[in-house]
Amino acid sequence: MKRYRIFSEELKRVFGCRVHRISVDAGFSCPNRDGTVGSAGCIYCGGAGSGSFGIVRGASVAEQLEHGKEVMVRKYKAKKFLAYFQPYSNTYAPAERLRAIYDEALAVEDVVGLIVGTRPDCLPAETLDLLAEYAQRTYFWLELGLQSHLDRTLSLIGRGHDFSSFTRAVKECKDRHIRVSAHVILGLPGESREEMLAGADILNALGVDGVKIHLLHVMRDTKLADDYLHGRVKVMERDEYVGVVCDYLERLDPKIIVQRLTGDGNRDHLLAPLWSLKKFEVLNTIDSELERRGSYQGSGVKPLL
Repeated sequence: MKRYRIFSEELKRVFGCRVHRISVDAGFSCPNRDGTVGSAGCIYCGGAGSGSFGIVRGASVAEQLEHGKEVMVRKYKAKKFLAYFQPYSNTYAPAERLRAIYDEALAVEDVVGLIVGTRPDCLPAETLDLLAEYAQRTYFWLELGLQSHLDRTLSLIGRGHDFSSFTRAVKECKDRHIRVSAHVILGLPGESREEMLAGADILNALGVDGVKIHLLHVMRDTKLADDYLHGRVKVMERDEYVGVVCDYLERLDPKIIVQRLTGDGNRDHLLAPLWSLKKFEVLNTIDSELERRGSYQGSGVKPLL
């Protein structure tokens, strides 16, 4: 039994079987790359979009999902699937184009829901209203990139939006009963341990439904890689990261679903930290540390007076 509220168990509770995410590239862009907000993107984002390896490029949404289903059935005996629109900003298009793409995904057999990753500045009212429709008709999550609650960090990493953009987006989603998962990165340049941990308190206060915790990856051919190679940026060692994650979980509201605790870096493009390639070893070490402490998600949350 995990000491935190794990997403896979939540999916099993909802659907009664194993459910796996299949990453999909629907050809979206990003306002931080097309010149609307910026042209260089975030300092850690490569040319194909952050965290987007393993996708069949050039195939339709349905074809990508069918391919992913074959892999997930073979490897994990999965029975149901979520279409995970992951690379770039997956609400960055007119509402009718979004509707066509999302409907194509839901038309694939055994796809039982959607996860849509995007930025908080890519959610005009018309799009939010559309997402609210999907939140009513299917199992739906909006994954909202925060990375950090500190405006100085958001500026440093080139996000192109501030923290208030995120808080507004969360409120607008909650008003429409859309599940929100916050994407955060631990180990960003210049952040102290306490500043990182304060992020958990902020997510509690905002009332998000889920969180994806990611370590800072250095991928080749990014601005971050140049900073790392010239000694301007350091990454955490494994035990340091495990300690921060456990501290973070202890401060995180136990109602928040934990959708990720570490990151998947493409072996061919990952520069550092190389220990992150041993994902299950990292996860097992987090479990062991929580057990050693006798702690669990939310054990350090201060009760409201």
